[in-house]
Amino acid sequence: MASVENSATTSDRLNSNTVDLRSDTVTSPDEGMREAMAKAKVGDDVYGEDPSINDLEKLAARLLGKESAIFFPSGTQSNLSAILAHCGRGDELIAGENYHSIKSEASGASALGGVAMCPIATEPDGSLDPEKIVQAVKPDDPHFPRTRLLCLENTVSGSAIPFKNLSLSASAARQANLSVHLDGARLFNAAEKLKESPSRLAGVADSVSVCLSKGLGAPAGTMLAGSKEFCAKARRNRKILGGSMRQSGILAAAGIYALENNVGDLADDHRRADALASAIADFPAEWRIAAKVATNMVFVTPRPDDHAPFQAFLSRRGIKIGWQRPSIRIVVHREIDDEDIGYAISSMRDYFKNRRPI
Repeated sequence: MASVENSATTSDRLNSNTVDLRSDTVTSPDEGMREAMAKAKVGDDVYGEDPSINDLEKLAARLLGKESAIFFPSGTQSNLSAILAHCGRGDELIAGENYHSIKSEASGASALGGVAMCPIATEPDGSLDPEKIVQAVKPDDPHFPRTRLLCLENTVSGSAIPFKNLSLSASAARQANLSVHLDGARLFNAAEKLKESPSRLAGVADSVSVCLSKGLGAPAGTMLAGSKEFCAKARRNRKILGGSMRQSGILAAAGIYALENNVGDLADDHRRADALASAIADFPAEWRIAAKVATNMVFVTPRPDDHAPFQAFLSRRGIKIGWQRPSIRIVVHREIDDEDIGYAISSMRDYFKNRRPI
């Protein structure tokens, strides 16, 4: 911990680059990834002729333990295509009330696919209680939509859902004759935290979506994996949604590089997030703000009247954090090093030294 904290001072950092802790989506390709992109072999992917796309899809399918995989421009489009492959108009999906497919994808499944969404309460760790899943399934009655799909998520607000919990939720869904989709945007973070293989975590679901442009550092792209039959449906949906691209192997090369070189770095992101959360927890009681750490994310909850001043103070120090309320999400990623974390800790300490006592 000391090596992280002592690695930077305010005077050293005030004129240096911004420390952006808003999200792990803010990263740029490093030199190795840029070189891979520059050398990428490309073709027309709509014709199935882009060799880099084909290589990426084979690699993702193998890593996730599925028959097939498809490259998508975004996670939102990937999840939507998966839902439309599993459900028809008038069908219903069940998902956690704070899951991305329910809360942060503009209700695309309902708006574009006529799919009803049934949110259920999540457990403290972000998982879904199997009994609540069963209770949410509608009876076969013309008054109700047809419940067809359970959407799981891992991670949830950074929390890695254990394999056992995922498996129990999926088993409850299958006993009710539902398909299962896993939104695994940060599945590799979950696998690292839980010391599980990505394929084992993905194995609980019929389909899985994994983002390349978050912790893995690619500039864009998400992989959707499942059976060959499922992927054929999802690929058609991608076309309908305008997601089919031509010489997209440049992006695929970045994804291949990320999967082959950047997965191992996720442990450092988690370690640095732990260091930041530990420092916050060690502040004197009258200065303390609540802190919770989950994989590469730290959630801090200032007093309401400290919220804006805390963010403004850090901004003047060149540190960007989110504006969420009541808890602010701070995200560590591959462009944040020990020096950045040390500087963030010392800057927070400086703020607390001058804030009004409780």
